[in-house]
Amino acid sequence: MVYNLTVSPDFSPEHIAGWYVFNTWLQRKLGYRIHVDLYDDFETQRQAIADGKIDIVFANPFDAAMLVRDKGFTAVATAEGQRDEVVIAVAADSPVRRVEDLQPGVRIAKTQDPDINLIGMILLEPADLSLENTVAQAASTYVLVAKHLIQGRADIGFFLKEAFYDLSQVIRKNLRVLVTSEIHVVRHALLVGPRFAEHGESLRRLLLGMPGDLPQGPGVLESLGFSGWESLGEEDTQFMIDLMDTLQE
Repeated sequence: MVYNLTVSPDFSPEHIAGWYVFNTWLQRKLGYRIHVDLYDDFETQRQAIADGKIDIVFANPFDAAMLVRDKGFTAVATAEGQRDEVVIAVAADSPVRRVEDLQPGVRIAKTQDPDINLIGMILLEPADLSLENTVAQAASTYVLVAKHLIQGRADIGFFLKEAFYDLSQVIRKNLRVLVTSEIHVVRHALLVGPRFAEHGESLRRLLLGMPGDLPQGPGVLESLGFSGWESLGEEDTQFMIDLMDTLQE
C-alpha cells in the first residue's frame, strides 16, 4: 500500500525540498511507501482530502479542526516552539501607524489561509472593520501579498508571522509591521487519517526522537525549519478546535 502525505499550502516555499527530504527519511524509518503530494491552494488540497487521497497531513489549525471532527483524523505532533501568529503589515511609507487609523473601505491583501484571515480580521476589530466594510485583494502567496502592498494595490496585508519573516530583506525593508497577534496556542499539526491510524503511535515516537537520530535527524529537521516535534494529544487538539470555534463566533 502507498500512503500519501501533504502539507498545508501556507508553508514557506523555501522548505519545499525539506518535505521531500523528510518523506525519504520517514519511509526509511517506518518501512512504508509514502508519496508526497503538495497542492498550490487550499481548495485543491481540501478536495483531495474529501476524495480520501490523503493519509498524513501537516495542517493549519482551521483545517486541522475540520479533519479531526469530520474526517476521522488524529493529531500526532506539532512543530516544537512554533505557533501560528499573524502579522498585519503596511507599506513602509504608509501613513497608517496603528489599527485605529484604518477606515472602512480599506483594501486587504490576503491569501486563502483561513486561520490567518480569521485572526487578521479579529485584529482589525478596534477599527470597527469587518468583511462587510473592507475590500479583499486575493493573492496566492505571501510574497504576492507583499507585492500588493509595495505596489500600492492594497493598504494592509495579512501574513503568517513565520512567512513574513521568511521574506527576503529586500522585500521586508519596503514593509512595516502594524500589529502582531499574541494568541500562543494556535499551531499547525501533523495528523494521520483512518488508513494510517494504526501507525500513528509509531510515527509519534519517531518524530519525538528525531533530534537524537544521528546523523540524519537533525539535518532533516533543519530542512523543515524545525528544531524538533512536540507530542499533540487529544486534549490539546480539542482545546485548539474549541478555540478556533470561539474565534469564529
